[in-house]
Amino acid sequence: MTEAKGYYVYALKDPTSSPALPFYIGKGTGTRSYAHLVNVDNSLKGQRIQEIQAAGKEVLVVRLIDDLTELQALRLEAELIAAFGTQASGGLLTNTVMPSGLARKARGSLVVPSGVKEKAQIGLALLKEALLELAQANEQGVTNAEAASLLGLRSDYGGGSKDYLSYSLIGLLMREGKLERVANSKKHIARVR
Repeated sequence: MTEAKGYYVYALKDPTSSPALPFYIGKGTGTRSYAHLVNVDNSLKGQRIQEIQAAGKEVLVVRLIDDLTELQALRLEAELIAAFGTQASGGLLTNTVMPSGLARKARGSLVVPSGVKEKAQIGLALLKEALLELAQANEQGVTNAEAASLLGLRSDYGGGSKDYLSYSLIGLLMREGKLERVANSKKHIARVR
């Protein structure tokens, strides 16, 4: 069975610059690329849309590639965000891929290639989403060991913390208020919103 190819990758471009430069890259299906213009929020992207509209212009919505699987669309989206960079990393895009509260430690001698931070944060967002979906599908909750095993996150490295990645993801989701620990248990459940 082949995966459905109804996804596309799109750019929102600013017509006030010449050439019109992208300020947001996304993936979607159907009319997703236009949803940002219908429901303008207060994010950096929303503020840019408002500025363009206030200047009497219309945001250019450009589909870059059609007929992709979801995985292909995710990969291309990540590559484009990495290539253009986010405003937070000194790039063009208003995409927000950094989760709040992450420490920003770096050694001065460490080389950080352009785009790697964005790729890591996109991957982190996908991992958190997968773990949250697992918890939502299991009302009785899931343990860290179950999450590590079922999602293929268990390490075979020689150290003692084979489930550390899933443990970190659970911690991030708890801090964001999306998971909570069941009292007197090792299980975690999705919080109802």
